[in-house]
Amino acid sequence: MGYVLRVSGECDSQPGEIIVAVGKKAHEKHQFAAGMELSGVSVPVADPRLETAAYYKTSRLRIIDSSSPAELASPPFLGPPPSLETYRERGHRRLDLKTYDAKCSTCIWGCRMPVEIILDQWDQSKKKYRFETFCYGPKSCSLHRAGATRKVPGRRGMSWEEEDWIDEEATSHRGPDD
Repeated sequence: MGYVLRVSGECDSQPGEIIVAVGKKAHEKHQFAAGMELSGVSVPVADPRLETAAYYKTSRLRIIDSSSPAELASPPFLGPPPSLETYRERGHRRLDLKTYDAKCSTCIWGCRMPVEIILDQWDQSKKKYRFETFCYGPKSCSLHRAGATRKVPGRRGMSWEEEDWIDEEATSHRGPDD
């Protein structure tokens, strides 16, 4: 639905790292990238289970300094991220959480997002939420590590394991450097 900015700064006079969601239109207008300095107004998310960011509905964005590091041809890839449609077209692979935290959280292809799990397909009101990490980057990326397969709980104690072929199928249309 939009983009997430990891901001080192201040929120309500409290310094630290702040995760802020911004909309597609805001990104199209400002082309956010690592190293930019900006200000704006956001509100706390209504349901933290459903949002990676702590703040959203960002408005009154103002770019203070638009300089950012040069885009790199090697990981982690920096610069303005592509359109949301590009991410969807590329398909994702699972990404180990430790690898994401250590190496991929600044990369335009690394992603941490909330996932809704329907525990009983016959009673769709039974849901569970968790965060998962994904990579939309080149299959040849030297930093990528898939990690353990994901296990999804289900009805009456059953579970389903997301095997490697799912990632392979989601990105089968891409070459190693796409």
